[in-house]
Amino acid sequence: QVQLVESGGGLVQAGGSLRLSCAASGSGRTFSPYVMGWFRQAPGKEREFVAAITWSIGRTYYANSLKGRFTISRDNAKNTVYLQMNSLKPEDTAVYYCAASTFTNIVAATTSYNYWGQGTQVTVSS
Repeated sequence: QVQLVESGGGLVQAGGSLRLSCAASGSGRTFSPYVMGWFRQAPGKEREFVAAITWSIGRTYYANSLKGRFTISRDNAKNTVYLQMNSLKPEDTAVYYCAASTFTNIVAATTSYNYWGQGTQVTVSS
């Protein structure tokens, strides 16, 4: 079993930055997913894709609306994936979830991921 633990959320003013981290642990075996992703869910809305990165070669994918402001990266040695968020806007307010897929590299669908973190709250004030 794999556990994903997010950190780094908080309250920030519009225009500010935050870096989220997601650390994977457990299973007793080498952690080697196909892809790691970040999703977010605002109150009353569906969970939406933010960004993803393939674990082996580090290819990145982004929601079109977030390109240029958000950057996903990973540190394989630390089993950790990061989400750098810049120029934050009030509409970025949401719970951000980290996810891992061990069976597919179809990155944008929630159904592609079999492990999820508990989420971390990001609130952007105007």
